[in-house]
Amino acid sequence: MQSTAISFSPSISLPKKPHNPSSSASLFRFNPLSAQSSRPTLRFGCLNGSVARKINPIRCSADSLNRNGWISVPPPAPERESDGVEVRATSVPESAGEAPKSKPLTDTLVLGSLFGLWYLFNIYFNIYNKQVLKAFHYPVTVTLVQFRVGSVLVILMWTLNLYKRPKISGAQLVAILPLAVVHTLGNLFTNMSLGKVAVSFTHTIKAMEPFFSVVLSAMFLGEFPTIWVMSSLVPIVGGVALASLTEASFNWAGFWSAMASNLTNQSRNVLSKKFMVRKEDSLDNITLFSIITIMSFFLLAPYAFFAEGVKFTPAYLEAAGVNVNQLYTRSLIAALCFHAYQQVSYMILQRVSPVTHSLGNCVKRVVVIVTSVLFFRTPVSPINGLGTGVALAGVFLYSRVKRIKPKAKTE
Repeated sequence: MQSTAISFSPSISLPKKPHNPSSSASLFRFNPLSAQSSRPTLRFGCLNGSVARKINPIRCSADSLNRNGWISVPPPAPERESDGVEVRATSVPESAGEAPKSKPLTDTLVLGSLFGLWYLFNIYFNIYNKQVLKAFHYPVTVTLVQFRVGSVLVILMWTLNLYKRPKISGAQLVAILPLAVVHTLGNLFTNMSLGKVAVSFTHTIKAMEPFFSVVLSAMFLGEFPTIWVMSSLVPIVGGVALASLTEASFNWAGFWSAMASNLTNQSRNVLSKKFMVRKEDSLDNITLFSIITIMSFFLLAPYAFFAEGVKFTPAYLEAAGVNVNQLYTRSLIAALCFHAYQQVSYMILQRVSPVTHSLGNCVKRVVVIVTSVLFFRTPVSPINGLGTGVALAGVFLYSRVKRIKPKAKTE
């Protein structure tokens, strides 16, 4: 669609030049057969693809008329006068001004699907992982098996060209190494806590992740919280403390392992975000997580052999009275879900901020707590449930006040 250009000027006289047929603009004038009268004549001009309507007084004579009453003349030279008014609009495409609506909707659906998969894989991981840890009390070996399965999947994707094998420089490996260290420790501490206490209690303690996220984001990313954000952390900390005091399966090893997992996991998230925004060292999320998984396996393997030895062999498991096939099957499912939910977690982290990622993690915590209590029939006292509810309500309050932007300081 093209918009119309309308010009008004007090007086424009016609030029006395012959018709130029090569002119790119043409002007048509309708002239009544009255040669003595000077009436307003309507002229339609086509100039540079826009339509102009001009109403001007003209002088007509009988000598200027041709036989048909139509005269073709070149376009008049525009005159600018101080008392004239001109309103002109350029040609505008039909699609101009129409914002693409499908892209934000698609992005929202993709992000929602990623969150759903993140929660689903995490639920299955916690259920099968807890069953493995109850029968096999070696969390370091269990964590190593999970990293090994993930490393095999990564190498398989690269070998079959399902994903392009990256070219990593030495500088990039040095930058990724801290991420691999905190990633290894975070998952190891989580498994240590799950082996000591109930799944619901581990995730109740891990509801304090917003606290660690705020502190680490301020330290490493320069994202300082508002007073409202700081206030919302109070019920989170208080609720976790209340739930810990009334937890039937409470022990200090499980408690401090979960707290250490909070610290290391949020350190990984903040460091990952800081690493991925550096354009000179940036890697896509799949490549970054794949490299971290392989590095974590090699970092943990020496410690696992030194601390727990080789305990995952069929001979040792049969001697310990463990159903080998059942343990291997559940370990494999837990490891696959572990790799899947960690990969999806990194994909989400690249799309959102560390604090938003932490909020999604807390919502995931609610789902995992409820499903684990129902599946394992974990006893929950009223005070314990109240503490958990207060902590989760604090997380919800945190998610609301986090949107409040601090007022800009004006000088």
